[in-house]
Amino acid sequence: MSKLFIAGAVALMAGNVMAVSCLPVTGPEAGGVYPHLFEKTEFESKQGCTLNFSENPSISQLNSRIAGNPKLLPLVQRLPQEPLVIAPYQSIGQYGGVLDGISKATESGTSDFLSIRHVNLVRFSDDLATVVPNVAKSWEWSADYTLLKVNLRQGHKWSDGAPFTAADIAFWYNNILMDSQVIEKPKDRFLSGGKPIKVEVLDDTTVQFTMNEPAPGFLDNFAQDYAQPFLPKHLLETFHPAFNKDADKLAKSLGFDNGYALVNFYYGQSDWKDIPTPLLKDKAAAERLVKAGYTAIMPTLESHIVVEESLEKRHLVANPYFFQVDTAGNQLPYINEINEVYIGDEDIQTAKLISGDVDYKAQAVNLPQAPVLLENKDKGNYDVALRPTIAQTTFAFNLTDEDVEKRAVFNDVNFRRAMSVAMDREQINEIAYFGLGTPTQYTAFDADTTPFITDKLKNSWIQFDQTLAGRLLDKAGVVDKNGDGLRDLPSGKKFELNIQYATQGTPSEVVEIVAKSWNDVGVKTTIKEVTSDEYRNSQTANDLSVLSWVMGRPLANIASNTETLVPPYGSFFDLRTGMLWGQYLETNGAEGVAPPATVAEMKKLTDKFVTLKAGTAESNKVGLQIAEKVVDDLFIIGTVKAVSPVYRSNLLANFEVPKTSSYEFYRMYPYLPTQWYLSK
Repeated sequence: MSKLFIAGAVALMAGNVMAVSCLPVTGPEAGGVYPHLFEKTEFESKQGCTLNFSENPSISQLNSRIAGNPKLLPLVQRLPQEPLVIAPYQSIGQYGGVLDGISKATESGTSDFLSIRHVNLVRFSDDLATVVPNVAKSWEWSADYTLLKVNLRQGHKWSDGAPFTAADIAFWYNNILMDSQVIEKPKDRFLSGGKPIKVEVLDDTTVQFTMNEPAPGFLDNFAQDYAQPFLPKHLLETFHPAFNKDADKLAKSLGFDNGYALVNFYYGQSDWKDIPTPLLKDKAAAERLVKAGYTAIMPTLESHIVVEESLEKRHLVANPYFFQVDTAGNQLPYINEINEVYIGDEDIQTAKLISGDVDYKAQAVNLPQAPVLLENKDKGNYDVALRPTIAQTTFAFNLTDEDVEKRAVFNDVNFRRAMSVAMDREQINEIAYFGLGTPTQYTAFDADTTPFITDKLKNSWIQFDQTLAGRLLDKAGVVDKNGDGLRDLPSGKKFELNIQYATQGTPSEVVEIVAKSWNDVGVKTTIKEVTSDEYRNSQTANDLSVLSWVMGRPLANIASNTETLVPPYGSFFDLRTGMLWGQYLETNGAEGVAPPATVAEMKKLTDKFVTLKAGTAESNKVGLQIAEKVVDDLFIIGTVKAVSPVYRSNLLANFEVPKTSSYEFYRMYPYLPTQWYLSK
């Protein structure tokens, strides 16, 4: 045998070793640097193999339902050169099926299903502590946390096949978020020291953020935020006057007033992704765009994309360009379609859950529903897990109420303390939460996991003491002037409170008990259930005197986003009070009502807090000062921190029951829903 032949045979054998297909790995121990995650080269190196890719056999048919999407490229051209490799929780999945779910309405109670398809630069792992790669492959901070470089995946593509690059991130920030024609005022969490961040493209896969002051929580914010810091520049720049001098002319030819109107038609002027899509806003206009060669809705990086939307439901199909694969090389997601119907009525929702018509639901499944759900779980072939919450149901009074005399009463801390100690939290716990909760004052932070939250803070003004409540109401000037047994305003005018609430944020049983407690101390209180949209719109319009919603966030969340600590104490989706204070601060005093000194004191603390690394001694010291001020001011009043049901069909596989049923970690986002599948 010749040496040449032997050398050739050895080379061939070596080549075959390198070409060995990878064996799939799954389970809790699977993962590289991060649990359940590998980069492709990391996985291949560890396994000594080559990862071969496979696609969903239905993907071409699914793509044909995405209005305006071009014909598919081969799979190897659809995936990035370095896809994110997911090690499934239990097993390699099966393609197919429709995931059925329920939301309240188009923009109400939808975060359950947003979180299933959601992606961001990074995410929290399911330990809810470790920030791990997602859209971003890696990142580097400067030592002083003022310079952040984010590295993307070479060859990553939008759902229409166009390249996704660092330019899409810079475009989102510089040309959408900072363009007042699109966004009137950017959110504080996207600023540094109250001023714009410098966002620049270093190359196709590297974007750099330069802060105005240390911002160690900036990237962590994207690990749990619904806002995605990227937009399809290749589509939107066509209609953006800053990029196309003929944008207005083009937009008018497509039936829009100008280029910005068309940008807003696609984008919706909001980072909340479930604002109505073009398919719901104006289907005829969306069809005109498709006819002209554009997509009906904006391309996405998410696992599923909307293909139908009405006032009754939303339907989505798998993104054919999704950037994740499993350890067998199968492109994710496994689930073909998502069907999300809108049911506002809690009783109808419960009936659908009992009958097994739903595959997953956690948001707005209130604990009082749990007994009937548990009783019927075998019949409906589903399971229900009770998981601790981070937030709790809270109440507040409108500190800038349109009724000036009520406003003055609400701004008296004696009144707020009185209404807090008038609540029977033990009764709330027993009736609404089956004794599974703990009466806890609102401190802004998660009381169970934040190291500096003391028992004294958690127990402040939560004792049930209606005698003390009466004395405090007397001090606030809210006394019975006419002897009818009901307390009046200091002027003698009748004093009545009406609690308008939505079951998405507040269980009916809690409202009923609180209203009775307040009536018992002589403050006439009535209740009225409204839809989530009605509640939020009235609250934002400053039309409600009493506010109620779930509030409270983990330390990592607040360290990167302090909006719940300053007026108006939350976004459109939270409890909000002091709307006119917020207006005053936004307009530098030109509009609204000047807030009290305590608001400026809190702003000083929060401005310092976001420059400190969460968990350090200095951060904890400032955090404690913030929590103490929250409890002293008592602008928001806590009730009971409890547990909440998580519902899922027994047919839903690779499902990891979450550690917490929490909007604050963005629902199921940490638990890899792209590797869920429906077992046959």
